[in-house]
Amino acid sequence: MFSAIARVFRTPDLRRKIAFTLAIIALYRFGAHVPAPFVDFPNVQECLRQSSGTEGLLSLVNLFSGGALLQLSIFALGVMPYITATIIVQLLRVVIPHFETLYKEGQAGQAKLTQYTRYLTIALALLQSTTLVTVARSGALFGTTNIPECDQLLTNDVWWAQLLMIITMTAGTGLIMWFAELVTERGIGNGMSLLIFTSIAAQFPVSMWAIWQSKGFEVFLLVLAVGVVVVGLVVFVEQSQRRIPVQYAKRMVGRRTYGGTNTYIPIKVNMAGVVPVIFASSLLYIPALIAQFNQPQAGQDVPGWVTWINLYLVKGDHPLYMILYFLLIVGFTYFYVAITFNPVEVADNMKKYGGFIPGIRAGRPTAEYLDYVLTRITLPGSIYLGLIALLPLIALATVGANQNFPFGGASILIIVGVGLETVKQIDAQLQQRHYEGLLR
Repeated sequence: MFSAIARVFRTPDLRRKIAFTLAIIALYRFGAHVPAPFVDFPNVQECLRQSSGTEGLLSLVNLFSGGALLQLSIFALGVMPYITATIIVQLLRVVIPHFETLYKEGQAGQAKLTQYTRYLTIALALLQSTTLVTVARSGALFGTTNIPECDQLLTNDVWWAQLLMIITMTAGTGLIMWFAELVTERGIGNGMSLLIFTSIAAQFPVSMWAIWQSKGFEVFLLVLAVGVVVVGLVVFVEQSQRRIPVQYAKRMVGRRTYGGTNTYIPIKVNMAGVVPVIFASSLLYIPALIAQFNQPQAGQDVPGWVTWINLYLVKGDHPLYMILYFLLIVGFTYFYVAITFNPVEVADNMKKYGGFIPGIRAGRPTAEYLDYVLTRITLPGSIYLGLIALLPLIALATVGANQNFPFGGASILIIVGVGLETVKQIDAQLQQRHYEGLLR
């Protein structure tokens, strides 16, 4: 293993790519700590020190931004606008036929969809930065706290100062998008995935130190042991796949013979990735957001439905919240897999090139068989996603750790998934140079 790592740094081209990637990551992390204009940095740090952060969707955005959201930095929005824009464009392929046509056009169509994703990212960044500045100005960024500093996060709240903050944060999102594309073109691995990986990994030491400080060394060791087991299980499931054998008949094109090969269609146990967890977290945050905007004035009674939402659907340590969260993840997993994997399209492509599954007729029977396999393999994948996503909530209810519990939810899925993919890319480049790879 260590000799393989040494060979990575002895290869000039690979060494330059890794150095370039690390330089971009360093710039990204530096920008996450640079405060936006008119932000009262000492007050923000005092609020971070005294409060336990925030919950719901804001905690997810803060996690993906590497803690930059609550610091109101120039990179406060992180990669969340780009992730949201990518998911929206992917879902619009089902609704808008033009998007599906562009997707099937190859490289030119993909470039057009990427351009649409960039425009949508900037629009979402404008919307989210406006919301963030408004929430920070109202003093509700850290929730309902009794900390005086949290009500004075901005040094100047006139309209032009807020406009400058919004423009700065939107420009920061555009810069992050450019960083990601540079890493994809000139570095190693997928740029946006690596920036997400960096943001989440940057929160691990802080979260573990907080557990040590608040719960003691014994709980710290227990969390560490659970983390090792969870990482091992996530690696095992993420690498698991059902391989459906496919044979291609021989065919003559001119004087040359094509086909006659055996291959397989890999169907992963977790085909949806981390998207169902993001969907479920966002949907569960909506009732809490509605209740927050319907708080009564002084002297008025709290409506019953607002009390019910605050009791059951705001904090993640209630059993009803956990059950709803789990069921939403299972449902969204089936929904997202149905959108991203089309058995009819796969069956038609196989039939077009003379491919067939042994024992299954080409065409509609093949599509029905693929749908049968996909439906059944998605069930354990959705249950696995739900259990992994519940780990931070279980930790919140048992040991009192906050929802940024490091070994669970979206964070561990992204860390393991991006780590595996990056190692595979380094391994492929090593093997191109006739070296033994990192993976054995």
